Amino acid sequence: MFEHNDPNRIQLNSNGQLRHFLTTEGLSRELLTEILDTADSFVDMGAKQIKKMPLLRGRTVVNLFFEASTRTLSTFELAAKRLSADVLNLNISTSSTSKGETLKDTLMTLEAMHSDMFVVRHADSGAAHFIASQVTPHVAVINAGDGRHAHPTQAMLDMLTIRRHKGSFEPLKFAIVGDILHSRVARSQIHALRTLGACEIRVIAPKTLLPRHIEAMGVKVFTDMRQGLKDVDVIMMLRLQKERMTSALLPSESEFYKLYGMTTEKLAYARPDAVVMHPGPINRGVEIESAIADGPRSLILDQVTNGIAVRMAVMSMAMSGQMVEKQLQQSASAAH
Repeated sequence: MFEHNDPNRIQLNSNGQLRHFLTTEGLSRELLTEILDTADSFVDMGAKQIKKMPLLRGRTVVNLFFEASTRTLSTFELAAKRLSADVLNLNISTSSTSKGETLKDTLMTLEAMHSDMFVVRHADSGAAHFIASQVTPHVAVINAGDGRHAHPTQAMLDMLTIRRHKGSFEPLKFAIVGDILHSRVARSQIHALRTLGACEIRVIAPKTLLPRHIEAMGVKVFTDMRQGLKDVDVIMMLRLQKERMTSALLPSESEFYKLYGMTTEKLAYARPDAVVMHPGPINRGVEIESAIADGPRSLILDQVTNGIAVRMAVMSMAMSGQMVEKQLQQSASAAH
């Protein structure tokens, strides 16, 4: 496990602009809103005949994935290409490279290729923060998911999806359902929702899938779906992170579905206009039934579309923040 304390010490430049995007925790409401506003301007780009703009022309983005991914990797690749960047995908999930000096050697090699941005996915919590602390000052680092710690772009694409469908966050009650214990998505969602002023955030899960002291994050805890879903506006289902479970935390998948799977019957506990989200990939018949996933109250495909826009926003903002920081450093050097 890497240390990931005080990420904002390196996450922002001296002007308070984004230069790395490692976590939603600790970022201001203004900055999260700027990400959403910037992403909003990119959403409709996919419908245009020419889907490119030159914001990252001449820049090289390296997708550095130490952990397998399809959806996240493909949306980051599309986002970078729509910003006109050159893209290199390195899926090294089967590599012996993990951390420490070996990881430093990998970074030094990639920096020698004049890379400008690393998009990092890693099984160890704090890996993206570690990489951001090691890279040369001109390289931006985007966290595409690290261990159980954070998945900030997923949280922000969820926030964009909610805002586009529901408007303001303040009146809304949210329920996050499922494997809270292993979910980096849930942690990032909770931090973002609190910062953006959500009325109430609930987590619903069996006790074996709840982190200790989760209440300290400002959420209400429920182990019963009927009680937890009462009057909620947005339901965020989570994938069972079976690859991260080290012991038998569930009696069976069928038992989990019976108690915590999202079905038409359980959806009736929520508000009549409640919407359902899922970060994917979906395990149908385990976390959610097909009638809900494919139904009119599902925002799952909207999340995928909005994911490209959010990743474009974060990449363009981080690169801009890096350029401003470089200019400030050059000005300071010249003054001396």
